[in-house]
Amino acid sequence: MPLFRIQHLHKKFGNNTVVDDLSLEIEAGECLGVIGPNGAGKTTTIRMCLGLVSPDAGSIEAFGLPIPEQVRQAKKRMGVVTQFDSLDPDFTCAENLRVYGRYFGLPMATIDERIPKLLSFAALQAKADTKPGELSGGMKRRLSLGRALINDPDLLLLDEPTTGLDPQARHLMWERLHNLLLQGKAILLTTHFMDEAERLCHRLLVLDHGRKIAEGTPRGLIAQHLESDVVEVYGEGAEQTAKTCGHFAQRVESSGETVFFYLRDARPLLQALADKPGLRTLHRPANLEDLFLKLTGRQIRDDA
Repeated sequence: MPLFRIQHLHKKFGNNTVVDDLSLEIEAGECLGVIGPNGAGKTTTIRMCLGLVSPDAGSIEAFGLPIPEQVRQAKKRMGVVTQFDSLDPDFTCAENLRVYGRYFGLPMATIDERIPKLLSFAALQAKADTKPGELSGGMKRRLSLGRALINDPDLLLLDEPTTGLDPQARHLMWERLHNLLLQGKAILLTTHFMDEAERLCHRLLVLDHGRKIAEGTPRGLIAQHLESDVVEVYGEGAEQTAKTCGHFAQRVESSGETVFFYLRDARPLLQALADKPGLRTLHRPANLEDLFLKLTGRQIRDDA
């Protein structure tokens, strides 16, 4: 039986359908990623999983417990990191962990035993007596993750946990999350970082307008929906090159001053471009960002 399951979930706000017949399952030790544009329904889904929003139809189960009916019992085995930090600014790092542990009714001896380990996990050993206002953004996110682990949860719900972090902090967070997966924890992760999704997620769901439009492993989705190679062409004359060299590619797209050639064999195009020294080119394998843009489009979405 899956650790966590959503079946045929629906949610509307007024006339706007935010989640449309969504189903998913997560096993122990698995990271399931959910990607999609702003307004795709990712955060609303997380909020329904936490019992903060009631679905219009469908079911949510965590550890065999129905949500929202038994959400309090289910939350005892869940850890949550939301998009925005909810750390208490009046407490030190250690006190934030201690107070949060009390919410779960944990014995003080258990909490005090876990605090040094969680501060070390978050690489904040030297900040135990520091208040959140004195921490960097990356430190706050790491403390939020450490706090989410105070009850030793079996399932983590992470809503864009690395947004706003610099590369060093993101890589440290990835390492910590990978270690949790090796311990058998399950993770539901929403993210806008495609490299993060490819590194951490065993499976991915792509959402658009509240509906699941693709599901599979990161590499499997790329192989299913995309050509194997991408050649990016920049600079003056790129648009003209799209017209004269488009026949080399299965698909050609333009964005700003960049033309993207999607191909299964890039050699003929690269040979043709070698005679155009004024252009800059980048030849690379197709990736999750290409998948995201193909399935959901390149247009900017307003937040919803």
